[in-house]
Amino acid sequence: MKFLCSLLVLTLAAAQFAYPQDKTNDIDKIFSWATPATPGCACAISQNGNVLANRFYGSADLERGVAINAATTFDIGSTRKQFIAATILLLVQDKKLSLSDDVHKYLPELPDYGHKITIDHLLTHTSGIRDWTGLLPLAGGDPTALSLILRQRSVNFAPGEEWSYSNSGFVLLTEIAERATRTPFPELIRLRVFEPLGMTATTYVSDMQQVIPNRALGYARDGGSWKVNMYLGNDRGGGAIFSNVTDLLTWNDALTSGRIGAFVTEKLQEPATLNNGRKLGYARGLALDPYRDTKLVWHSGGAAGYHTWIGRIPSQGLSIAITCNSDAMSATSVANRLLALYAKSSAAPVAEDGPPPTLTGEALAEANQYAGLYFNEKTGDAITLAVDRDRFRVAGGPGLALISKGRFRRWANSVFFLSQDRFELNFLSANQFELKSMEGKSTRYRRAQAPALSEADLRSFAGHYQSDELGAFLEIVPGNGVLVARLNDSPGNNPECKPVDRDTFQVAGIFFRFTRDKTGRVTGLNFSNPVVSNIKFSKVK
Repeated sequence: MKFLCSLLVLTLAAAQFAYPQDKTNDIDKIFSWATPATPGCACAISQNGNVLANRFYGSADLERGVAINAATTFDIGSTRKQFIAATILLLVQDKKLSLSDDVHKYLPELPDYGHKITIDHLLTHTSGIRDWTGLLPLAGGDPTALSLILRQRSVNFAPGEEWSYSNSGFVLLTEIAERATRTPFPELIRLRVFEPLGMTATTYVSDMQQVIPNRALGYARDGGSWKVNMYLGNDRGGGAIFSNVTDLLTWNDALTSGRIGAFVTEKLQEPATLNNGRKLGYARGLALDPYRDTKLVWHSGGAAGYHTWIGRIPSQGLSIAITCNSDAMSATSVANRLLALYAKSSAAPVAEDGPPPTLTGEALAEANQYAGLYFNEKTGDAITLAVDRDRFRVAGGPGLALISKGRFRRWANSVFFLSQDRFELNFLSANQFELKSMEGKSTRYRRAQAPALSEADLRSFAGHYQSDELGAFLEIVPGNGVLVARLNDSPGNNPECKPVDRDTFQVAGIFFRFTRDKTGRVTGLNFSNPVVSNIKFSKVK
């Protein structure tokens, strides 16, 4: 009997040990699109520090036929923010910096925006500083990300009032760290983070054209073939981190175990808080989301052809790292499939993780009546409501679920729209609604009223406009019922901007709002896109 019991225990132990291996075929199916003739991905999964899977697919270099392997390193894109944040927090721990420090203490050349902006505002994307990635395509010349940020004369919002993802904050943080320590940031992060954790394959790269050992090249589809697609020079914003999935698991496991220290570990994962007390699903370089009945800590990153996802479920000791060198498949969508394979949960999937409910009958007709472009009656901020496959939603934002006639609530709870506000919409008429925030604040929006413009009306907007903040100029000329905008003498097709409201023109997610003097003469315009607001252009002729 003892022999049988011992045999049973050994059998169960062997089964538990083999269990992860049984999922290899499932992982291979997820990456079945990647072949030696295509770019691909590396994928690693661990639990409680034990590697469950380490898989490699596709080619790191299509010209030379080099396969992706355990040593291959990738530009990890915005997942580098957690490493930058950790470096800053180590300096805070050393009392070389403070989270409450005014950034002007270290960056006196940054314009005074009339509000104190702290180091913590930069870490939590609550500074209001414009994202340089939305500025660089407009800028004249070839400015660095830092020089472009320092030229901005206003912010998107007062610090702490809202949350808006801004790469600019982390460009400023690396500069602050260098000035506070008098150490180049690549050396600082190596000495404080990578070497102590044994991340020997990970490096901070200031110049993407330098030799990077075992680098996978980034690619994009070009018809039926592939072309190299990587950010070089100033397009990379002053630096990148290259790493492999083994080192990224080491990092994840260090955060779960607290190896980097209690203070840094806690602050990296502490939810950001707005001035009104709203706690957000974003910390300092890490996103915090519920996953069924547990918590997921994660971040994704994209840089041209490179796509990365790093995440973990601390309560289960589960860690996943995915690095890819093309846009053939989203690393985030792959991560969701791997989580479904490995995360343990008895809870059913959360309904709001999927699309909003479809509408039928009178409710669908009502939603179609409400669809359209609206403007905040105080700030002029735009929201477009749309019906897509019988679902009501904010275009480019969350879905909307029906509460009752004329009333809808936000579906899903991403921080990336209106600072994670779980708002309600109450339609006062077919042309006006009231947005009620989760704190009870009400804001009214009115439907855009497109004017009928004559040729003479359109000619009044024509001219040469200049922005000192961008070092750029716009040439505006009238078209057939539209305005045509030409940026910095750019060749080729120039966008046609349609009139959508008084003195307001739109193309895709871009708005041109013209300004007038007291006599009614057009004197300039304010330019806004999804990540920057109200860049001023003055009419010079």
